[in-house]
Amino acid sequence: MTLTPFFFTISLLTTTIIITLTKCAFVTALGSASTAAVTFGTATVCGIIAGEPTQRVQCYQNGLNVSVLPNVSFEAISGGRSFFCGLRSGGFKIYCWETQTTMISSFRPKRIYSNYSISLTDLAVGDDQVCAREVDSGIARCWRGGSGSPFPSSGIGLRFRAITSGSGFTCGILKNDGKVFCWGGNKMGVEIQRLFGNLSMSNLVAGDSHACGLTMTGFLVCRGNNESGQLDVPSNSAFEFSGLSLGGNFSCGIRRKNGLVLCWGGANRSKFDYDAVKDVSFESIVSGLNFICGLTTGNLTMVCWGPGWSNGVNSMSDLPLGMVIPGPCVQVTCNCGTYLNSETLCYGSGNICKSCQTELPIPVPLSPLLAPPPSEGSKPFSPPRKDINRLSLVFLFVGSTGAFAGICTIFYCLWPGVCGFLLCRTHNSVQPTVTDANIITTVVDSNDSIAPSLRSFSIRRNSSQRLGRQRSGSSSSKHAEKTQNFSLLELASATNNFSEENRIGAGSFGVVYKGKLPDDREVAIKRAETSAKVKKFQEKETAFDSELALLSRLHHKHLVGLVGFCQDNDERLLVYQYMSNGSLYDHLHNKDNIETDSSILNSWKMRIKIALDAARGIEYLHNYAVPPIIHRDIKSSNILLDADWTARISDFGLSLMEPGSDQEFMSTRAVGTVGYIDPEYYVSNVLTAKSDVYGLGVVLLELLTGQKAVFKNEEDGTGPIGVVEYASPRILTGDLRTVVDRRVGVPEIHEAEAVELMAYTALHCVNLERKERPNMTNIIANLEKALTLCKDSPASLSSRTISIPSE
Repeated sequence: MTLTPFFFTISLLTTTIIITLTKCAFVTALGSASTAAVTFGTATVCGIIAGEPTQRVQCYQNGLNVSVLPNVSFEAISGGRSFFCGLRSGGFKIYCWETQTTMISSFRPKRIYSNYSISLTDLAVGDDQVCAREVDSGIARCWRGGSGSPFPSSGIGLRFRAITSGSGFTCGILKNDGKVFCWGGNKMGVEIQRLFGNLSMSNLVAGDSHACGLTMTGFLVCRGNNESGQLDVPSNSAFEFSGLSLGGNFSCGIRRKNGLVLCWGGANRSKFDYDAVKDVSFESIVSGLNFICGLTTGNLTMVCWGPGWSNGVNSMSDLPLGMVIPGPCVQVTCNCGTYLNSETLCYGSGNICKSCQTELPIPVPLSPLLAPPPSEGSKPFSPPRKDINRLSLVFLFVGSTGAFAGICTIFYCLWPGVCGFLLCRTHNSVQPTVTDANIITTVVDSNDSIAPSLRSFSIRRNSSQRLGRQRSGSSSSKHAEKTQNFSLLELASATNNFSEENRIGAGSFGVVYKGKLPDDREVAIKRAETSAKVKKFQEKETAFDSELALLSRLHHKHLVGLVGFCQDNDERLLVYQYMSNGSLYDHLHNKDNIETDSSILNSWKMRIKIALDAARGIEYLHNYAVPPIIHRDIKSSNILLDADWTARISDFGLSLMEPGSDQEFMSTRAVGTVGYIDPEYYVSNVLTAKSDVYGLGVVLLELLTGQKAVFKNEEDGTGPIGVVEYASPRILTGDLRTVVDRRVGVPEIHEAEAVELMAYTALHCVNLERKERPNMTNIIANLEKALTLCKDSPASLSSRTISIPSE
């Protein structure tokens, strides 16, 4: 009896947490605001372009890119039957463009709203109508309409939290109680409102004649027309999806855990489950009546597929729009974190906020009282058969965890010592490379074929965090005892007073110089930039402490060694072993540094040896460092080559110490470099050593193909593509010869088998699911076998016999 009020309190607390988090969910569809839109009547796809001074709109129609005027920044676009509209940044103007035009070179705007005193949001275009919501009041305003009749507004007495538009109807979620209210000339809107009944919704997306959304308890519900099964949501769908998009007779969602698209309904279901995209991770999706387009996570480009998608090409195609921003660029503080690399994607004009739904808790089994009622015409809902006592225990556990977290938060804020130890701060770091190529803090494009907007974007990085007890000591002062303490004067003398002639690398955090010590040792000296700003000093201090703490206790043939440090007033410098042959990236991709007689370029044996060296360095971090270390930024520019062409892993500014074995994981905001970052880590924010395995897999593909992690595909003239998406399908179909780097020359018979083994090892490394990836011990075994094949006589190895266990 005494436990009943407690269980009720915990249940209420848990539900409140879920409601608060679910309100941040991010969904897109044809009739909802997004950074991409389609006009289904003319098969036109548009997106807001990333990495340019203005977040302009670019469209694709009939095999051609079409410019959109005016060339100004937009925060959202939405499409209908034969037109689409855009909401200017700030929300004070709406422009619309007709896509049925003979003037294909550009779309001319028609302004339908301009008011600098009332800003709008939730731009929602249906087949013929345009609606948007006033930010402050929540009133819905509407324009245009079919058959020459203006589309009605909902009325000033109604206040909405969100709106979405379908075919002849618009629906919204009321502010006061979360219920669905629909209006417009199509009676289907009234029916959808009736079927949603008293359900309280956190978000809503409309299709042609149905709507789907998440309830306040996180359950996916669809209502409306169900002629093709578009309401038959997948079982156990609570907290399953991070994005929704609805078409004429189908529904699709993006799985929150891995970014994969799942569709249900549709007269021709197989066309939506297109093989070419079944393993592709997406940021967002938008739909026409009978096709779907998605923004890929790998390179932020648009892909379209489905039975109604042809556009003069085929049933699936990559669109040459360039990179599209995954969310609006805003000036406000992001409640749930900033999107990876958003500052550069927005060209310094703001940040892109992450979806709060990626922070949702593990789904809690729903009791029949919490489950939504079945819709008319859809399959009845069968709730999970859970014992009520077990449900209570789940609530007790979740609630107790929340209470414990609250106590820890108070303790955290009251004890400065704890705060100082665990504080997560942001910093940028410069790697000790010989050139400026692909330094993570620098916007670099060393491939002339890539357009200016398709650069290697810089990343705002989280500092290394000591998660768990450090068994070998935690303070940088203790680590510093193992390294040489230089004076600023000594290092200035070694670099000719940090002259430009000695400068060998640069980034937003600092500069790397080549130096020569009095004992004739050549070194690379990383000098953090001086800044009076407190934030910059904190970033510099965190980066300095992180690398000093890690590198001073790591000693391995395949890791760049730390020689010493300097800490003089505001100056922070780190001294590394000098890698005279630069980075792997330099030799593979930098045209200025490529020499025709380079052993890396002309020898498969050397490429495999470098891959093996790098793998051994990573294995040391994962299996032999105490505690184990996850690098988090494995890429070709962080693999440096010494005078003997031995490869070494560098740049530990993002590295984290594991609290235990590689079976344990830690939750943290995803950081890394575009093209190399583990998709599962990026989506789930859960980090394991397998994230380094993914990065190494990308490097292996670079060595095989000679292509950058993200590059412009000259073969078909499309936009940027990731080397994983480029090479994996060809390797899987046994067409490896079409992707290998032709600069190396045709492999000998035994070399061909070695290259094949490395290729299939790379495929396993870049598997979308981390549990399917091998560990470093298995990777090294395969690369050692490949290197042996290059040295010895031909062996009887075949790709059909290759098997790489994941553990």
